[in-house]
Amino acid sequence: MEIYDTDEEQVAALKRWWKENGTATLTGIVIGVMLIAGWRFWQNYTKDKANQASVLYEQLLDNVGKGKDDAAQKISTRISENFDSTVYATYSDFLLAKTKMKQGDLDAAQVIFKKLMSESDSPELRNLARIRLVRILYSTGENEKGLQLIAEADQSSAQGFISSYDELKGDLYVALDRLGEARTAYQSALRSGSGSRLLQFKLDDIAISEVLESNTKATGSK
Repeated sequence: MEIYDTDEEQVAALKRWWKENGTATLTGIVIGVMLIAGWRFWQNYTKDKANQASVLYEQLLDNVGKGKDDAAQKISTRISENFDSTVYATYSDFLLAKTKMKQGDLDAAQVIFKKLMSESDSPELRNLARIRLVRILYSTGENEKGLQLIAEADQSSAQGFISSYDELKGDLYVALDRLGEARTAYQSALRSGSGSRLLQFKLDDIAISEVLESNTKATGSK
C-alpha cells in the first residue's frame, strides 16, 4: 500500500485515482443498481402473473365442476393466450382437452394433446399428453397410429409411464387381433408394476380367445 507524507499528497492521489477510474466506477454502480432493480421488477412481475393465472384457474375449475363448458373454454383460452409462461396454462389445456372429449370433439382434443407433447417443459406432462392422445386413437380405431406414437416416446423420460404404455400397447394389439403381441405387452405391464385391476382379466380374455380359436379350427378341420 502506498504511504503519503502529507494530507495534500493523499488528496492529490485520490484526485488522480478518480480521474482515471471515476467514470468506470460510476458506470459499474449504475449498472449494478439497474440489474438489482430489474431483477426485483421481474420477480414481482412473474409473481403477479402467476397470481392472476391462479385466480383464473380457480374460476376454470369451478366452471368445469358445474358443467359450464362454454365459460370454461373461454377462461382456458384466456389463460393460454395471456399466461402461457405459467404452469396454469398447461393445466388449463389438459382441462380443456377433457372438456372437448366430453363434448365428443376428439379432433380438438387431439390438437391440444399434440401441443402439450411438443411445448410442455415437463417430461411427465408430455408423457401424460401422449398417453391420452393414444387413448383417443384407440377409441377411434387408429390402432397403428397409436402404436407408432408409443414407439416414438422418449424412453429416457418415460420410465414412470412404462406400465401404462405397455398396457395401451396390449389394448392396441388386441384391437388388431395380434394376440401374441398383446399378451407380451400385458405381461410386461404386470412386471412393471401396473396398478390396473383389469390387466389380469385382459390376459385371461386372450387365453379364452385363443382356446376358442383353436377349437374352431379343430372343428373346421374335421
